[in-house]
Amino acid sequence: MPIISPIPLQGQVRRPRLRFGLLAVQVGLAAVICVLICAAAFNVAQNLSRAHIASGFGFWNNTAGFDISQTLIGYSANASTFGRAFWVGLLNTLVVAALGIVFATVIGFPIGLGRLSSNWLVARLSGGYIEIVRNVPLLLQLLFWYNAVLKTLPELRGSLRLPGGAFLNNRGLFLPRADFGAPFAGAFIAIVVAVGAAIALRIWARRRFGVTGQPVPVVWPTVALLIGCPLIALAIAGVPLQFSELHVSRFNISGGVEILPEFAALVVALSIYTAAFIAEVVRAGVLAVERGQLEAAQSLGLRPHAALRLIVIPQAMRVIIPPLTSQYLNLLKNSSLAVAIGYPDLVQVFAGSVLNITGQAVEVIAVTMAVYLAISLFVSFLMNLYARGMSIADY
Repeated sequence: MPIISPIPLQGQVRRPRLRFGLLAVQVGLAAVICVLICAAAFNVAQNLSRAHIASGFGFWNNTAGFDISQTLIGYSANASTFGRAFWVGLLNTLVVAALGIVFATVIGFPIGLGRLSSNWLVARLSGGYIEIVRNVPLLLQLLFWYNAVLKTLPELRGSLRLPGGAFLNNRGLFLPRADFGAPFAGAFIAIVVAVGAAIALRIWARRRFGVTGQPVPVVWPTVALLIGCPLIALAIAGVPLQFSELHVSRFNISGGVEILPEFAALVVALSIYTAAFIAEVVRAGVLAVERGQLEAAQSLGLRPHAALRLIVIPQAMRVIIPPLTSQYLNLLKNSSLAVAIGYPDLVQVFAGSVLNITGQAVEVIAVTMAVYLAISLFVSFLMNLYARGMSIADY
């Protein structure tokens, strides 16, 4: 009979000790972090007390007392509070980020595909755009669009008159304001219905293609739905849409919608800069798809554009989405550079004007950081949902 030794193996003795050692290290590290946080909080409290600065958010409902050049909601310097100014800055940031994401995606995807084009000129132009834009700092591009392009436009007296009654000068773009009638709600409902129908059509076309292998035209039916349904609703309602005329005086233009040069420069710079990185992400995603997939699609009789749209890009999206999410988050955070040209975003309004007036540095900076963190997490959540939907659709 084999003799069973009562002495455990060496590995069996060291494993519990190793786990205990790792646990002790983690507990010690957590204790050190807690001590540092408590010390920092105590130091901040002592400095605030020494400077006679009250902590808390009691300033939130105090009158702001400063003007904001662009407001999407009602705001008055003498009647609105610091809390209202916070919402104004937040909405301005969200508008810039949303438009920047849309424009950067629209620009970046064609340029990324253009760099892979067999056309020599298209490939070289796309590559030149990417290399030039990526290697120039974003702040310099922002200052270029603001100071060298928009600020060189004519002054108010020499405003450029555009078709439709619009005016363009170095103060911005002035457009007639659209006055929507009550029946216009039907057109909005038609737009929502058209978007839902377009999404359902795309899902049905993808499933039919997976079952039968026959592509179903989606682009033109989608365009027809998005344009036709609102037009039909407007025709039934009698086109309840009117445009107010601009009142041009010697020193001002009133009665319309004003697009500030700071806003335009920020959106253009963010879109063009981020589009260069998105183009490289798209190029990498397309190259990650095996060439045999494209050759198989062509052997089935699909044209190159159809094969790219139906076969290559859906597979490339699984590679594109993670770095694309990072670029969207970078655009969101880079929008804080608006303070360099005076655009009233969240940083300029809340972490700038409100902080200078109230002196509540800890509260203001903490809220600003928390807002950017929450928006970034929300964008990541949406992109993860989209990525999960793409993965399910592949099966």
